[in-house]
Parts: sequence; structure tokens; C-alpha cells
Amino acid sequence: MVDIFDEIEEDLRAERAEKLLKKYAWLLIVVIVAIVGAAAGWQLWSRHKNQQDAAVAGRYVAVQTALEQPGTDKAAQLAALDRLAADAPEGYRTLARMRAAGLKADAGDVPGAVALWNAVAADSNADPLLRDLSSLLATERELDHGDPGQLEARLKPLAAPGNPWSALAQEQLAVLDLRQGKVDDARKTLQTLAAGLESPTGLRARANALLVGLGPQEAK
Repeated sequence: MVDIFDEIEEDLRAERAEKLLKKYAWLLIVVIVAIVGAAAGWQLWSRHKNQQDAAVAGRYVAVQTALEQPGTDKAAQLAALDRLAADAPEGYRTLARMRAAGLKADAGDVPGAVALWNAVAADSNADPLLRDLSSLLATERELDHGDPGQLEARLKPLAAPGNPWSALAQEQLAVLDLRQGKVDDARKTLQTLAAGLESPTGLRARANALLVGLGPQEAK
């Protein structure tokens, strides 16, 4: 008797399952189609994104290669960099703006270069390391005429211990101090840089040269 009841219960369950399947079959089909469509869409988008990245990389390398050739048309390459800065993904957009800023600075267009460096420095989407470098490059071009308070405010965070550009920012702060007649403060910073093994070799040499130019420290 128990077996008969078990068989009847199984038949009822199978019948209910069949009714549910018939009732909601359309929904199941929709879900399956949606899953398959999403997977296919993701693959297509990924392929498209990779193709775009490769194309942008090729454009940037082409500009860099052209700039290394003697007699290249700098104005044409600058226009190509401007186009990259306008439509490239974030990483290449940042590199294009920084390279364009360097070209402008070399051509004597310092205000144009500083504007581009400042744009990168203010771009929250740009890599923090490149933002700090852009800020450093912009302040370097304004050390001899920019507002000392504003320059110092920009340089001090970059000069903080642990910042990759700390030594270069300290060097600029020393030059800014010299401009303002703060010779003792400048000398102290330069002595630290000249003695610091973590400072780049070229920077240590520049610090020593500035110290020699300042002459011996007066006894107090």
C-alpha cells in the first residue's frame, strides 16, 4: 500500500511540474536568451575595446616615432596629439596632453604648455603619479615669475616624504626660497639634497653647484 501511495504522490508531483513548466516556459526562454545575449554582448564589447586600445596605442606610437625623426613637422604631430587628447581613452589622453605640453614648451609656448600640464594635474581621472609630475612641470616653468605663495602651496605636498617626486619638489622649493631671498632656508634644503643618497645623481650635482654658488655660510 505504501508503494502505491508513493507512486501516486510522484505522479502528482510530475503533473504539477509539467503544468508549471507549460505555464512559465516563456519566462524560462526569456531568461536563457537574456543570459546568452549578455554573454555574447560582453564578448563583442571586449573585442571592440581591445581593438580600440590597439588602434589608439598605434596612433600614439606613430606620433612618438615621427617626433624622433629629424625634420619632422612638429605642428602636424602636435595636431595629432591634440586629436588623441580629445578622443583617446584616459591613459593615452593623459600621455598625449603631457607630450603636447612638452612640445609647446620646447617651441617657446610656455603658457600653452603650463595650461596643458595644469589640466592633467587637475584631472581626477588621470593617474596620480602623472598628475603630480604635471604639477611639478608646471611649477618649474613658473618659478621665476609665478606667485610665491601659490607655488609653495603646490610644491609642499609634492615634497612630502614618500612622494616619488619629493626630491625634485624640494629642489624647486629651494630655488623659490632663493628667489625670495631666503638664503638660509634654501641652503638647508640644498644641503639635505646634496647629502641624500636617495636623491638622483643629477639632482645632487645641481644641489652642490648651487651651494658652491652661494659661497660659504656666514658664521652667526
